[in-house]
Amino acid sequence: MTRIAAVAPVLPLHEYTQSEITSELAPLITSAPGRRAVLERMHAASGIGTRFTALPIERYRSLGSFRETNDIFIEVATDLAERALRTALAACGLEAPDVDFVMFTSVTGISAPSIDALLMQRLGLRPDVKRLPSFGLGCVAGAAGLARVNDYLVGHPGDVGVLLSVELCSLTLQREDESMGNFVATGLFGDGATAVVLVGDDRPEPGPRIIDTRSSFYPDTTDVIGWNVGGSGFEIVLTAGVADVITRHFPVEASAFLADNGLGIADVTTWVAHPGGPRVLEAFAEALQVPASAFELSWASLDRVGNLSSSAVLHVLADTIDAGVAPGSKGLLFALGPGVSAEFVLLEWP
Repeated sequence: MTRIAAVAPVLPLHEYTQSEITSELAPLITSAPGRRAVLERMHAASGIGTRFTALPIERYRSLGSFRETNDIFIEVATDLAERALRTALAACGLEAPDVDFVMFTSVTGISAPSIDALLMQRLGLRPDVKRLPSFGLGCVAGAAGLARVNDYLVGHPGDVGVLLSVELCSLTLQREDESMGNFVATGLFGDGATAVVLVGDDRPEPGPRIIDTRSSFYPDTTDVIGWNVGGSGFEIVLTAGVADVITRHFPVEASAFLADNGLGIADVTTWVAHPGGPRVLEAFAEALQVPASAFELSWASLDRVGNLSSSAVLHVLADTIDAGVAPGSKGLLFALGPGVSAEFVLLEWP
């Protein structure tokens, strides 16, 4: 079985309290006192204490075109991805030439050559390394990326695979957008990255095992989460329907997936839930009928860094591993993203 040999979460250097971010961004989004009061209330209710940004907070006042913000994305994302992967490889005693497969994912910027290609010479990856850049999966991509790298390693049990996730949500800031989606997004999403090193069954590196994975696409939900791409870049699509989707689909999906592996909800002792926001975490707990404390590390991550889109669940995975898990424990990692789509990854600690 595929094993997770190392997880390295990294953050930009610029850290601010939620109130500092709100004070800086609010005038850029709305000049109406009533609307600003609404934005401030929503930001304060986000469950977030601090967030990290790609740029110093005052720099966002003068950000210009989509071209400018995307150029910044390429520069900062490449640096963060390099830092994350170097850290992850060192943590499990591997080096860049040991890597056979790289999957890169982001939904907050675009680059061709892709970020993984820009890392080839900087990191010393082999010229024959297999690469798969991904765009569009959004928050679900951390979980989906683990599953897809696992798929590769099942067929290549002697190989080393890497998942790289970089999200710079702050660079998608939309000025003078008074939509509720933009109010929520500017108070919820943060910047960060993660590298995960996974190894095939024939490799010696230890770590939690991936037992099984499952993908789910929910019909008639394509307008619930996503982007509208316009002249100013990425305009958020984010509705209250996310919680409804969780309530409607998650109990059946999770129970069926576990049952196919001879397990039930009660057999899962470690939950690695995507920290999509307070209402999302509450909906997960209600749907699965588990106490809110089951997602303690997800709540803590939300408070500390915000929702990092595809990197969020991977940061929670890193925290889970660092906290220590009893041998033989079963864990369920899951996330949601545009589609709406869901991804489940069943883990076992050896």
